[in-house]
Amino acid sequence: MRFLILGGGFTGMAAGRLARSAGAEVHATTRSSARAAELTELGFTSWLAPALLPEAIGELIDDSTRVLVTLPPDGSTDRAVAPRVTRAFSIAYISSSAVYGDQAGRIDETTPVRPLTPRAVARLEAERVWRDAGASVVRAPAIYGPGRGLHLRLARGDLTLAGTDDHVISRIHVADLAETLLRLLSLGVRGKEYVIGDLEPALHSEVVTWLAERLLVPIPPRVSGQLVDETLKYDRRLDARGLLTLLDYRLSYPSFREGYAQCLAVDAPLVQALLAARALGSQTS
Repeated sequence: MRFLILGGGFTGMAAGRLARSAGAEVHATTRSSARAAELTELGFTSWLAPALLPEAIGELIDDSTRVLVTLPPDGSTDRAVAPRVTRAFSIAYISSSAVYGDQAGRIDETTPVRPLTPRAVARLEAERVWRDAGASVVRAPAIYGPGRGLHLRLARGDLTLAGTDDHVISRIHVADLAETLLRLLSLGVRGKEYVIGDLEPALHSEVVTWLAERLLVPIPPRVSGQLVDETLKYDRRLDARGLLTLLDYRLSYPSFREGYAQCLAVDAPLVQALLAARALGSQTS
């Protein structure tokens, strides 16, 4: 079985490691020479972006290939590459819950999209291109895991809280996202749309407070609503029951508590180093 990752970043690497552990031949593309070396160390065949030619990609595709697309839309790459992979066994495109715009409350596969930014419009266009090529689309919220997440920003001391903080945010641990993607690809489902998220969307402040108590650091300062990150401005609860039922999968990290407990355990040396640097900076400032 061949597994092709177009965009060997955070999620792509997690999915690739999982596929590799199952015995798959894994190929991954990247724009970074450093990341290419890292992918090679993991046992992947890495492709630098300048070598990401549609013809070369097409040569990797047969009727057993699973293709995972994590590339951010750039207006041209998707249209050039997607037609070359249509004969793959299955294709999954990771999109973003940003395509739902300011729609609040429960979000599932039946919720209409409402793109409000150029980035969201570009995402929808990329979805269309890949869906036309036979891909299923998975719309994901904030993705976190070891090496990426609020725990590291809090340890560094560069995290803030939204001024009102009355919006519930969905999240997904990268290990659960990788597992759901591989299961979906194994089914050979084509042309469908799904949402993914954990089972307990939570206030940003609730997550930060939980982490601060475990890191023994102060609660970060609040900033006005105009200054907060785009991902914190909307009140969305992604309901992934449709996808999880299809895949017969139970999330390993159903809430931020299990997920961030795992992150703190895996990233313990890095977290301690960041906390030490933060303390040193406070002493010298």
